[in-house]
Amino acid sequence: MTEKQCTLKNRVSISGAGLHTRQCGTLTFNPAPVNSGIRFRRIDLDNQPIIEADADNVIDTARGTTLGKGGVKIFTVEHVLAALRGMGIDNVLIDINVEEMPIMDGSSKYFVEAIHKAGVIELDAPRNYLVVKEPISYRNDVLGIELTIEPCDHFEIDVKVKYNTQVLDEQTASLRDIKDFESEIAPCRTFVFLHELETLISRNLIKGGDLTNAIVFVNRKISAEELDHIAAFFKKPKVTVKEGGILNNVELYFDNEPARHKLLDVIGDLTLVGRPILGKVTAVKPGHFSNTSFARKIKHTLLY
Repeated sequence: MTEKQCTLKNRVSISGAGLHTRQCGTLTFNPAPVNSGIRFRRIDLDNQPIIEADADNVIDTARGTTLGKGGVKIFTVEHVLAALRGMGIDNVLIDINVEEMPIMDGSSKYFVEAIHKAGVIELDAPRNYLVVKEPISYRNDVLGIELTIEPCDHFEIDVKVKYNTQVLDEQTASLRDIKDFESEIAPCRTFVFLHELETLISRNLIKGGDLTNAIVFVNRKISAEELDHIAAFFKKPKVTVKEGGILNNVELYFDNEPARHKLLDVIGDLTLVGRPILGKVTAVKPGHFSNTSFARKIKHTLLY
């Protein structure tokens, strides 16, 4: 039986602050017709410009995946896109009234819950898969990054990360069936090392961070004064380091939650290919730049 394209049954909204801009905005998922794909609409701007979720519209990957078109930008789209792909949504128009997607808890969980609330319906058209017939690869030998996709009759993905630190070294994560995305991948939150957090704070680049939307790994000795400074920045009475080198802001859902989140990011960024993929992805040390470059290569290899 041929799979049908899907959209949402009803409109649904979710609100929150952007991680980097602290802009409090509302994201609204709207049902969309056959073959319209995933599109973002900036309803706060004149003429409500639309930006397609397309690898060719990626304009920055410094702190997440940013899309842009005609001078209009939308930041940090990867967790929203992962939720849509993971839940089998082919067509949706996403209204947003600020520049940046709400970060929520740093995962796809709340976007998945919104999709459940809206409901999913089939449309009267077959799903347009991108079928991988020969291996396609992206490599950066200097950084040890490699992403490969090879033929497979379904979508699956293996991810390996390596950070060469005592608190977080090598981890792997796998997804064999996209139907397991909701339970196995969607709740997994973004993470940051303490030194990265300190740099972001000093550059005023995490205006919307509040220690509930990231796992913080402490990979060096830290003084009580530094902990007090972090607590003050995030308006917390006290911050401590737990056994295992993690700040006491969160409890891990999985021992390999960082690798699972990297897998989530790969799914979100590969959604920018424009269609669901039939193929097996292997990703070693992935990041947003490599993910979106790989998505662009897959798109241009298979569609042109």
